[in-house]
Amino acid sequence: MNSVDAKRILETALICAPQALAVRELRTLFDDELGADSLKTLLAELQLEWTPRGVELVQVASGWRFQSRAQMRPYLDRLHPEKPPRYTRAALETLAIIAYRQPVTRGDMEGVRGVTINALVIKQLEDRGWVEVIGHRETVGRPALFATTRQFLDDLGIESLDQLPAQDDPQSGADALNALTLGAGHLPVNLATNPAAHLADHSQARLPIDALVATDRPTTTPAQASPPAPSNETDSPIGAHPT
Repeated sequence: MNSVDAKRILETALICAPQALAVRELRTLFDDELGADSLKTLLAELQLEWTPRGVELVQVASGWRFQSRAQMRPYLDRLHPEKPPRYTRAALETLAIIAYRQPVTRGDMEGVRGVTINALVIKQLEDRGWVEVIGHRETVGRPALFATTRQFLDDLGIESLDQLPAQDDPQSGADALNALTLGAGHLPVNLATNPAAHLADHSQARLPIDALVATDRPTTTPAQASPPAPSNETDSPIGAHPT
């Protein structure tokens, strides 16, 4: 089989696939007649051929996929103006701590942020498919260890954690993740005809943003000031649960 036909087959399979395809899956298209190195060469050539177009071929954590380029997003949004929920500062900082310092326990996260983290924040990130429990620390209470998922990398459009911008603290980490248009920057080509379905799929099982914590840092209230409104942050002090 010549390279032109092979690339046509790869192109068709990737455009029609419901998710990214790994090289080992792509090899089945050719009954394993093409090796991994040959396939990667063909994929690199396809990437170059699609360079001038509004769609690009990229490699993410799960494999290879076609997706709309980031600069096309404003135009695609005009067809379906529905926007995905925005995440609070607390949620983004918690995600940044997990992404940059994983694996971490909830106590570790609270130690970095300096405030008690509402369990709903972590549950939202789990429901979104961005973080998961990968084990338990062998200490008192055996607290859960959290890490990011392959879905998290796919939604960012990157292949590995090494491609995250270098950050030293959760605030700048949160800014970096937010700047990467987390969860809504790139539209997979196979869903391009129905962006609303894409957004609905990524937002199912999400918790309402209003249920998340409203403040990111502890504040001092003057004695003469009126008491602050009730917050969704848990009232238990840091360290009340196993760390």
